Amino acid sequence: MKLTIDTEARTVACEDADGTSQHPLYSREAFSELSKVWIQVGWALKHIYSFTWMGRPIIQLPEDMVRAQEVIYRVKPDVIVETGVAHGGSLIFYASLFKMMGNAGRVIGVDIEVRPHNRAAIEAHELSPSISLVEGSSIDPTIVERVRSMIKPGEKVLVLLDSNHTKAHVAAELEAYAPMVTAGSYIVATDGLMQYLDNVPRGKPEWKDDNPTAAAREFAARHAEFELQEPPPFVFNEGEVREHITHWPGAWLMRRA
Repeated sequence: MKLTIDTEARTVACEDADGTSQHPLYSREAFSELSKVWIQVGWALKHIYSFTWMGRPIIQLPEDMVRAQEVIYRVKPDVIVETGVAHGGSLIFYASLFKMMGNAGRVIGVDIEVRPHNRAAIEAHELSPSISLVEGSSIDPTIVERVRSMIKPGEKVLVLLDSNHTKAHVAAELEAYAPMVTAGSYIVATDGLMQYLDNVPRGKPEWKDDNPTAAAREFAARHAEFELQEPPPFVFNEGEVREHITHWPGAWLMRRA
């Protein structure tokens, strides 16, 4: 796609195989097209590697974290399971939400390797009493069963998948962890942005089809008890933007029953 921004004429022209469309620069349509490019360039420049939450690196797009907060506040889970720990910033983020809500909720982080310096920092954090770390492959049946055993009967559960992002791995995680999700809550296949990064620096051509969104779409087609849908798009919105700027397109699978 060729994108032409004319600040004097105040227009944005988008040219692709289907033709050319032109939008006023200060319009929702222009914002949408510019955001698609901005998010790709930001990913290539590792923009998300520049944020922390309460002292720990949180390698996520801030907008995704704020949207996740909206969902967590509405669903009010007792347990959040996240596959993929990295530096632990998102675990701290979810634990802090529980703390602020006055909720005795717990966060379970699963990673094939929790590096010693990250484990030490997480365990030394003031929110560590709300966090449990499970080391091992997120799709190893013994690890899945260990996580399941940490959830008490009747607890409301929300799951975020943020480890290995290949379609096959995410599909296996969905099958393993979706049964833990309670009605009205979600399992989230993060980082489906990969499908739009097949031709950017550090991207790979196979990502166009080999990505978490594809796994989530196929999972929803096989499991009628889950619906692939974005959460209510804007809890509050006095602006004109109607689309999320996200690294997690097509990620949210809500359990109906």
